Parts: sequence; structure tokens; C-alpha cells
Amino acid sequence: MRSISILGATGSIGASTLDLIRRNRDDWQVVALTANGNAQALAALAREFGAQLAVVADEAALPALREALAGTGIEATAGAQALVEAAARPADLVMASIVGCAGLAPTMAAIEQGRTVALANKEALVSAGEVMLAAVDKHGTTLLPVDSEHNAIFQCLSGNKVEQVRWVTLTASGGPFRDWTLEQLHTATPAQAIKHPNWSMGAKISVDSASMMNKGLEFIEAYHLFPVGLDRLRIIVHPQSIIHSMVEYRDGSTLAQLGPSDMRVPIASCLAWPERMETPLAAQLDLAAIGELTFRAPDEERFPATKLARQAAQAGGGIPAVLNAANEIAVAAFLAGQIRFTRIAAMVEEVLGRYAPAAPGLVDEVHAVDAEARAYARALLELV
Repeated sequence: MRSISILGATGSIGASTLDLIRRNRDDWQVVALTANGNAQALAALAREFGAQLAVVADEAALPALREALAGTGIEATAGAQALVEAAARPADLVMASIVGCAGLAPTMAAIEQGRTVALANKEALVSAGEVMLAAVDKHGTTLLPVDSEHNAIFQCLSGNKVEQVRWVTLTASGGPFRDWTLEQLHTATPAQAIKHPNWSMGAKISVDSASMMNKGLEFIEAYHLFPVGLDRLRIIVHPQSIIHSMVEYRDGSTLAQLGPSDMRVPIASCLAWPERMETPLAAQLDLAAIGELTFRAPDEERFPATKLARQAAQAGGGIPAVLNAANEIAVAAFLAGQIRFTRIAAMVEEVLGRYAPAAPGLVDEVHAVDAEARAYARALLELV
């Protein structure tokens, strides 16, 4: 039996992880589960899986959590520091799936334990890639990528050397607006943006997919995870979301990882690594039924987010953290109806043009850059 903590247990990644654990209960002991503020859902999961600890980030939700767990013996805590302490509890594997830069400190706490961390929080790696990977190296941590694209690259690189790589290709579905004109994009609504044609995801990541910022963030993430160099990373739009990424080697061979659009596949890869586990899916991959796989180049005129992300990766230092922070504020404003869809990338570009911090060397410095970039973005919102 292995032990696991899940940071972000009530989100889509957490739910998929727990679904796999539910089907393999004899293999796993749940140590800690965390959520943002949904005390009832978290308490139900903590009860079901016999967790030792349940943590809500929102301290106002703590009384409800304690009431829901009364008599169970399950410890209940709340707040940012409690999340860090939960991540630091001894566990064989930590699933780091808190959305946004809020997941940085808990993820770092898990990394500093020197065990295995399954990383589903791309924003943390984007904002603090150099700091995070230095900690991984220092503590001998095993970092497993959960994102379908990076997990695919991880699998395609298995047993090979990065020095032999010619190209790493990240595939992008193109999101719900891939065939929309620029004029149509101006009128896109939040309800339309979160309706992804292939994947079931949370609102923030769905909007990022619609704007292609998700792929931009993944580009930066890939740069940190797979040291092949920026000039060997590229993006291609693949509407079917069957090939999750590809690696081309110097001999002309290209390895691709294929699978259904179900996050349980890459999660299962991480849970079982270096082995494989049975993964029950509603639909198996049926290439004959799919019929054809198509590809197209990204359109950076309609979707400039990938260009901004590439430029941020080239600039390095604190610039990727600024990109991520500005995007989080812009996406939240779009979901709240404050700005139109095409304003998201424009806001990010404006913040990048106004704020160029020094490279952060510590987590606290990353948080300071993040906070300052958010302030710049909020100031732009006040002008709307």
C-alpha cells in the first residue's frame, strides 16, 4: 500500500485521481485532502477515503468543515499555512493540483520532502520554474508531469536522451473557438468559452484553452521539464485531441503518445509509474471510428497568447510569472463579464510592457512578482 496526499481534491484533477483510487482502494492510503472552500464536498471525500487530514484554504469554511467531520477523528485545518503543512506531511506521492499561483507554496513544500510529486499545477512551474527545479534537484524529488501533453512527452522520452531530440511538439485542440473569426471572438461569452469540445475541465483552464494561453503556459512548462532548448519546442493544432504530444529524434523517428481525451489516462500513468495500471474508461481509443487525424499551424493573429508565452520564456527571469499573474486576473475579469474575450491577451501584453522585474531567486520573491503583476493588471481593469 502506498500513501498519497491530494492538493486540490475537489477539482477536476482531484476528482479523477480519487476515481482511480476508489477503484484500487487496497493499493492506497489517503493522508491529506485539500480544497479551496467547498467544505461539504471535502468532508464527504475525507470520510469516504479515510483521510488523516482535511484542509480548506478559505478560513471562513473551517467551522463547516469541522462540523461535517465531527466524530470521525479526521483532523480539519484551514488557511495558506495549513495547505503548506498538509503538503509537507509524509506521503509516497503528492498530487499537486491546486489551480493557479496559489498552488506554488504547497507544491514547493511537497518537493522539499524529497519524495514523488505529480505536478498538475502548470502555473506554479511557469511562475517559478528555475526556483522549483533547483529545489527538485537539491532534494532528489521525482517530478512527474500530469498535464496530458507533458505526460505524453515524458512517455515518449522514456529510455532516450534529450541530446537525441530534434523536436518536441505540443499538440493543442484549439479550443471551442478554433474556427471563429476575429470578429466573432470579440463577442465570445464565458458560457461559450468554458464549453470545451474535447475535455471536461474547470472554468479557468477552459478559458485558457479557448484563448490558447493554456498552450502558451504549457510551452513554458515544457521548457523547464524537458531541457531541449526553446528552439526545439513547437506547437501544432490537432483538433481531435488524440495525439497528446510528439517527440522527433535526430534519426527522423517520431514517437507520439495517443489516447482518449480523459485525464485519468495521464493521472494513471503517474500513479502507477514506473509501472502501468488498469484504467477503466467509458470509451477506448478507436482509430477506425475516428477516421482521420488532422493538424494545422497555430494562428497567432487570432490567438496571440502563444506568441506572448514564447516571448516570456525567451526573456526568462520574472517575466513568465508576470505573464501568468496578468492572465489569471484577465481571465477572472472575463468570467465576471468585465472584459471581452479578446481583451484577455491584450491585457497580458500591456502588463508585460509595463512591468519587467528582476529574476526571483526565492519563493517569496516569486510571490512578490506575482502580487505586483496582479496590481498592474487590476489597475488596467479600473480603466475599463
